[in-house]
Amino acid sequence: MSGGAEAVKAAAPDLTTPEPVSPEQAMPPHAAARTRADATTDGTLLGGRVPYRQFRDGYRTGLEPVLLAAAVPARPGEQVLEAGCGAGAGLLCLAARLPEVRLAGIERDAGTARLARFNLDRNGRPDVPVEIGDLEAEPPPSDGALFHHAIANPPWHRASATHSPDARRDLARRLPDGALTRWTHGLARRLRPRGTLTLALPAALHAEAAASLLANGFGAVHLLPLWPVPGRPARLVMMQAVKEGRGDAVLLPGLVLHCPGGGFTEEAEAILRGGARLPMTAR
Repeated sequence: MSGGAEAVKAAAPDLTTPEPVSPEQAMPPHAAARTRADATTDGTLLGGRVPYRQFRDGYRTGLEPVLLAAAVPARPGEQVLEAGCGAGAGLLCLAARLPEVRLAGIERDAGTARLARFNLDRNGRPDVPVEIGDLEAEPPPSDGALFHHAIANPPWHRASATHSPDARRDLARRLPDGALTRWTHGLARRLRPRGTLTLALPAALHAEAAASLLANGFGAVHLLPLWPVPGRPARLVMMQAVKEGRGDAVLLPGLVLHCPGGGFTEEAEAILRGGARLPMTAR
């Protein structure tokens, strides 16, 4: 990730890192390489309440999916879609915070989608579908399958950024030219009128994101900065908007993540480990 990398690394949620699941030793080199790429570690989310497995190498989960789950203004019975759901951290946190909300995920990388499936089953949510597909290419669902809310943490690095040698990490972190607009368009097609879209983004992309939201029929855009410590520029922002919304844009007070001496602030701790809501309702 770019932009918020420093803050995200320091503020990762409660993920433990025990000994990784090791690959088999007696394998042909190409098979061993594939197995190493799929090696995983087990940890937890939300202060130990949610078991969570992720890949040992490549993209590692930060605080963004936990914040996205905390920001969704969903009510019991409503449907929430996570685009680019990764190994399922956002869906798992949503399920823990709002168990009566119906959830679904879409993930482009098949191996990552299978890991999300494992995590959801392990946490007692076999009812949550995870689709392997490309948000930009998939046709929109029928009206009866539209969602009330959508969340996404799109790739952060621009297309010109250095490629990662890890293909899965490169897919998760590098944003092709115009992809943010295409993501917004794809999610707009999946939302009901007055549905909300919540994005976690580097602050450097907030102007592009706001333009994409307005161009795709969203309004009432709410922007919430996440300050790494008091007095430092925000590197990460949350944005929420309403499909066909007509309210004014709102700049919210924001959230300070860390105390000057280290550790989470009380407010951030309540959200990232305690499962509290992040108030930024745009509808």
